Amino acid sequence: MSNRALFDELKTVATEQRNPRSMEIDRMSARQIAEVINTEDHMVPIAVRGALDEIADAIDRVAAAFARGGRLIYVGAGTSGRLGVLDASEIPPTYGAPVELVQGIIAGGRAAMFESQEGAEDKFEVGEAEASDFGLRPEDVVCGLAASQRTPFVRGFVSRAGALGCTTMFVTCVPRRDLTLSVDVPICVPVGPEVVMGSTRMKSGTAQKLVLNMITTGAMIRSGKVYENMMVDLQMTNAKLVERSIRTVMTVTDVSYEEASAVLNAAGGHVKTALVMIMGETTVDVAREALDRAKGFVREAIALV
Repeated sequence: MSNRALFDELKTVATEQRNPRSMEIDRMSARQIAEVINTEDHMVPIAVRGALDEIADAIDRVAAAFARGGRLIYVGAGTSGRLGVLDASEIPPTYGAPVELVQGIIAGGRAAMFESQEGAEDKFEVGEAEASDFGLRPEDVVCGLAASQRTPFVRGFVSRAGALGCTTMFVTCVPRRDLTLSVDVPICVPVGPEVVMGSTRMKSGTAQKLVLNMITTGAMIRSGKVYENMMVDLQMTNAKLVERSIRTVMTVTDVSYEEASAVLNAAGGHVKTALVMIMGETTVDVAREALDRAKGFVREAIALV
């Protein structure tokens, strides 16, 4: 059954417009198609740059939430939801963070990660109910993800989160002047119409991925998970991460492979502790105490010992 109100709404949404630069794409060669897509993709980081003030605000708010025991919860549908789940899933192995610290919710649940569950996004009240059942706390940050901003499930979840006292954010690809949401941090990245009309897995998805990378990476840096420009809270859960940990200690301290391995072993595989032990010329217990006093920041911990 048709929905004329939705039809009329979609006619005005920025992400649903036709792109004049790709009107003849169905007649192009493979090389020409690739060139058109690549040219359009160049516009994405420029659009993201226009939202850096809001992204910085988001980084600070998320880092502050982590410091007070809060979480970052992404919520989206389709491509946007999958990007949130992807970003959340990469935080524990990269930064040694607990799995509950950053979480991704996708309309339709786990099945929607692998197979489209398009109807799952259509009800505002379903998003509200899921937010009510999630166990949200006022110290949490909830970030909605929707290229068009209109996804009812996402709007319902974010609306309920705000009513529960959470900090709310929204990453969308509509211009700020067209934003109809009331959230604490609106992040608008207007990338223009897609090469294929309405295919928001393309420029819109790329823009959202860039923004999420910046938010979580920035928040982790501001939480002491990075020393200089290296990950120092990673989990040694596979051979690659074991060797990366050893290489990190060697790079920072200029010790041998054997010494880095031995100190890491004494530190229980914790890169931060190993760094403070070597650079502070101290024991594992003193290094751990210093890191605790420094709230996990390696530079401050070294200064303390």
